[in-house]
Amino acid sequence: MFRFLLSRQWVILTLVAVALVPTMIELGFWQLHRHEHRVALNQVIAGSLAAKPVPAESLTSPGAEVRSADRYRRVTATGRFDTAREVVVRRRTNADETVGFHVLTPLVLDDGKVLLVNRGWIPANGAQTEFPAVPAPPKGEVTVTGRLMPDETTAGSGIKDVEGLPDRQVMLISSEQAEQRLGMPVLGGYIDLTAPGPRGELPEPVPVPEHDDIGPHLAYAVQWWLFCAGVPVGWVVLVRREVRERREAEREERTEAEPAAV
Repeated sequence: MFRFLLSRQWVILTLVAVALVPTMIELGFWQLHRHEHRVALNQVIAGSLAAKPVPAESLTSPGAEVRSADRYRRVTATGRFDTAREVVVRRRTNADETVGFHVLTPLVLDDGKVLLVNRGWIPANGAQTEFPAVPAPPKGEVTVTGRLMPDETTAGSGIKDVEGLPDRQVMLISSEQAEQRLGMPVLGGYIDLTAPGPRGELPEPVPVPEHDDIGPHLAYAVQWWLFCAGVPVGWVVLVRREVRERREAEREERTEAEPAAV
C-alpha cells in the first residue's frame, strides 16, 4: 500500500520536507538571536542614558574606537566651537523623515584636541551644492553634554562615502577624516549634542534612540518553529489522504469486477 512513497513524485516531496525542517529550525534560532541582540542593545542604551555624564576624554582619545559598551554614554567637554571649519552631513532626516543636513561643528578643547559635535538637523533649503545657512552655536568657552557615538563607516551605516562633494559637505561622520581635514588631533567618535540646546528651533536635536521596542523577531522565531512543526504533520496528512484515495480506487475496481465475474 505504501509503495507509492518510492515514486519519483513522493521521493522529491519527502526530500523537500526533510530539507525544510532543519532550515526552518535554523531560521527560528536566527530570529531568536536577533531578538536577544535587540534586547541587549536596548539594555545598553537604557543604561548609558541613565548613567551620569563623564568627561569625554575618559572614554575616547585621538585615533580610538568608541567601544560598544560606551555607545550612547553621556559625556561632557569644555572648549570653543570652531564655526569656520564647521561642515554639514548630507542626506540626514529628522523625526518627520524630512531630508536635510546634520551640523557637525568641531569643539576645540583646552588641551588642543578636538571633539566632533553633531549639533542636530537643519532642512536642506536651497541648492544642494551650496553650504546652507546654519544657526550659530554659543560663542566663547562652553561646556557641552552629548551622547557618545562611534565613527560612521560605509559598512556600519550603509551610506556610501562619496567623493567630490561640495565644499564643507561630507557623507559620513568620521573622526579620522576630520583629523585629516583639520590638521589637529580629533577624539575618536563624536557626540550628539543634548546641552546646551539651540537658541531657536534649529538645529533640531538628534532624538533619543528608541530603546523600548524589542521588535518582531521573537514572534518571527515562533512562526518559523510552528512552520517547522507543520511540515511533518502536513506530510503525514498527504500520505494518509493518498492511502485513502488508493483504497477507495481499489474498492471501486473490485466492485466493477464482481458483476463481470458472475
